[in-house]
Amino acid sequence: MLRAAVVVAVLAAAVAVGSSQVNAQRGQRNFNQPVYTPPLPDAKYDGRYTFVRLTYNGGPGNLYYNGMPSWAHGYAHAEANLLQILNAVSDINPHLTESKIISIGDPELFRYPVAYMVEAGYLTMTNDETAAIRNYLQKGGFIIIDDFREDSRRYQSGWSNFAGVMERVWPGGKFLPVPGTHPIFHSFYDIDHPEQFITAYDQVVPEYYGLFENNDPTKRMLMMVNFMNDISQYWEFSQNNINAMQNANEAYKLGVNFIVYGITH
Repeated sequence: MLRAAVVVAVLAAAVAVGSSQVNAQRGQRNFNQPVYTPPLPDAKYDGRYTFVRLTYNGGPGNLYYNGMPSWAHGYAHAEANLLQILNAVSDINPHLTESKIISIGDPELFRYPVAYMVEAGYLTMTNDETAAIRNYLQKGGFIIIDDFREDSRRYQSGWSNFAGVMERVWPGGKFLPVPGTHPIFHSFYDIDHPEQFITAYDQVVPEYYGLFENNDPTKRMLMMVNFMNDISQYWEFSQNNINAMQNANEAYKLGVNFIVYGITH
């Protein structure tokens, strides 16, 4: 564990240096004015781990961040940086310079055991899409939900919208608190106190919730929900001074843990 932690620190620094050099040529990037990021090439399926970002039709207000659709927030710096870390500290051998962007109703999703979604406070689904996601979870899929919150500044209740959509996806499903003792926080790194991880801009205590088979927290987790939280913001901005390096390291550890849990359960 100690060696892996050192590797994360070194690699996070390497990501910072490399990205800073690129940004110096493009113009300094900051949180409010992100520099355009070319999309990652589409990964061809070959059985290797591929970072999958889910797309959806966002509800009212979802274009608030630089005019981007809510599902794209953090793309593509976030996954590109995380994949470099995942490759360095594990034997997973992921696609490093490619990813997948898949609609929540696309049958291609069933090729990939782990999927990632942001800004679920703006999530909308058709009846066909809710059935597709339910089927994906039942067949062993795992979804990581990140970067959403109560958003009074835009008169939007992130949790209420998310819970309403999920009741259609998984009727009767309960999102139960996930404590630091749960295996997902120990699947690669030991993270005993995930509640101590603080997002860069909200500065609030994050909340972690899981959807489990039969609402039983001892069984397989189907969905990991990071609420009042945004771990991907640290992946995205680890190349500048908006985030302390220590917090970026913890964010990478959380990301690695979630992926390892997803592909091993």
